[in-house]
Amino acid sequence: MKKNKTGCDLKSCFLCRLSLKEWIPAVDANRKTFHFKKGELIFKEGDKVKGIYFIYKGIVKVHKKWGDEKELIVRIAKDGDIVGHRGLGSNAYYPISGTALEATTVCFIDLDFFQSTLKVNHEFLYQLMMFFADELQESERRMRNLAHMPVKGRVLQALLTLQTKFGVSEKGFINIALSKQDLASFVGATYESVFRIMNELIESGIIETVGKNIKIKNENF
Repeated sequence: MKKNKTGCDLKSCFLCRLSLKEWIPAVDANRKTFHFKKGELIFKEGDKVKGIYFIYKGIVKVHKKWGDEKELIVRIAKDGDIVGHRGLGSNAYYPISGTALEATTVCFIDLDFFQSTLKVNHEFLYQLMMFFADELQESERRMRNLAHMPVKGRVLQALLTLQTKFGVSEKGFINIALSKQDLASFVGATYESVFRIMNELIESGIIETVGKNIKIKNENF
């Protein structure tokens, strides 16, 4: 982690977009900007919550321990997104970890100032509440799929979710390059199962891969 002297543009992230214009100078005075290398831990499961992070540039996987040596990716965040908010509440410890999937720049807002922001900025508070509601619905859907959907269906659903969130390149590839291990953690399956299913999807012409890049060629599966 490296502290940056220059910060974000104060208009792109979830916080700045929804805060009162009069509040932005206070955000500027209270923010800290950090740069993380690919693979670097931003915050760790079990650590005490000291504040909230807003992604200025980069991609972050939000993950938690799943068994002794496995992890489950619960969310993948991009430019403008909020991370670390799952630690809010009476039990002020992060229930998840955040790791940079590529070189990432974040703005850090300490907990006291974040709570003051909630009290002053009603639109931000409302949109954050709606965001929590959407996250809860998504978490419930994913838990249902883990219990009832076969791994192949979960892989296809995960690819569609990533395509919707990150879009596609000019050549039609999803604008995020995940390793098969990270894809398996996002799906909630073993690496071996995902590797086998990806090969099946390639052979059947449903997807195409070039390195870590994936293109969905046929969505009518």
